Amino acid sequence: MRIAALYDIHGNLPALEAVLAEVQRAGVDRVVVGGDVLPGPMPRETLACLLELSTPVEFLRGNGEAAVLAQMAGRELGKLPEQAREAVQWVAKQLHPADERLIASWPPTLRVAIEGLGDVLFCHATPRSDTEVFTRLTPEARLMPIFQGLDVPLVVCGHTHMQFDRAVDATRVVNAGSVGMPFGGTGAYWLLLTPDVVLRRTRYDLPKAAARIQSTSYPRANDFAQRNVLQPPSETEILALYSRVELHE
Repeated sequence: MRIAALYDIHGNLPALEAVLAEVQRAGVDRVVVGGDVLPGPMPRETLACLLELSTPVEFLRGNGEAAVLAQMAGRELGKLPEQAREAVQWVAKQLHPADERLIASWPPTLRVAIEGLGDVLFCHATPRSDTEVFTRLTPEARLMPIFQGLDVPLVVCGHTHMQFDRAVDATRVVNAGSVGMPFGGTGAYWLLLTPDVVLRRTRYDLPKAAARIQSTSYPRANDFAQRNVLQPPSETEILALYSRVELHE
């Protein structure tokens, strides 16, 4: 079985389309979407694109979806920064009740047996949380309580928008990176799982994608195009930021 793991698409339809073209060429049998399809500039179009795939697709719910569902239900959004709050509110208005029911049905984790890898646990951030932050630099001792006792050799996660492949004791932990909002470099990042784990980066037409995003009514569409497509923040900048918030809810 060959599985494509696509995480943190964030409504970036041009990036998703480019990745799906590579997924098709790779002869993938199954797609796992690991959360945070939303929010982003093309939410309904991105969701429709995934649902229309002929390849079987399974979805996980990320913190982005949780925030959008909370907004649609009229619940408190918590400590979201103003820019994220504005995006969540806009996306919630674009979705239909059927979309809300579908997204609410997505589970937080998924286990899949893959020949050559064994049982693989897919989660959004960590197996116990959709918001916890850790990176390739997080000390192993701090991660042991999270990853011990899972009884799987491999965990696939996302949330921090940066790929890595590391070990926590006997567990291999791989971050798929972000399809639509990468940190550290341009392009669309994802994983191909075969009897091994292959970190993938798909190049696509960034100026054309930025123009499509800027043509939407998404809040701060120009900022998304500039900072998340054309010139993402550096890995150094993001690692410094994450070091101050890692493993805090």
